[in-house]
Amino acid sequence: MFHSVMNIISLWTLPVILIIILTMGLIKRVPIYEVFTDGAKEGFKVSVNIIPYLVAIIVAISMLRASGIIEFIGGICAPLFLKFNIPVDVTPIMIVRSLSGSAALGIFSDIAHSLGAENYATTLSAVMVGSSETTFYVLAVYFGAVGISKLRYAVLVGILADIIGIIAAITVCNAMFG
Repeated sequence: MFHSVMNIISLWTLPVILIIILTMGLIKRVPIYEVFTDGAKEGFKVSVNIIPYLVAIIVAISMLRASGIIEFIGGICAPLFLKFNIPVDVTPIMIVRSLSGSAALGIFSDIAHSLGAENYATTLSAVMVGSSETTFYVLAVYFGAVGISKLRYAVLVGILADIIGIIAAITVCNAMFG
């Protein structure tokens, strides 16, 4: 019963939202098509403005993976990780998640495929992906879109939040699955 209700809700949520928006636009006599195309033009301008930031993130991730620095860091941190029941396999997730969500999901997919769904490293990776944000991507997209160039405090707070998310993921997974 619950699943069928949730299925109906999930199927009808977006169409209902669109109908409400269109109805409100008609009631308020908003030129809906013109406003939509103006928004699309603005979205295109924003996407052109953030391309340099996205290219920088892609290059940084490629350099980290190709240089072997992620594996090097994992090797150095292995004794500490073992002490806290952290598989070395999750090191790439810890490093890359702040940079790119799609890269982190790709790494997570590799971990899940190679180790299996029931492995602790897979579970911990999944929780880490869900408990942290793509800090540098968010800063690049949102701050780049509005032209903010002074990112010092936002970067510090974002990295601190990512570290707290990783620590919370490790703590919760150790308590529930470790």
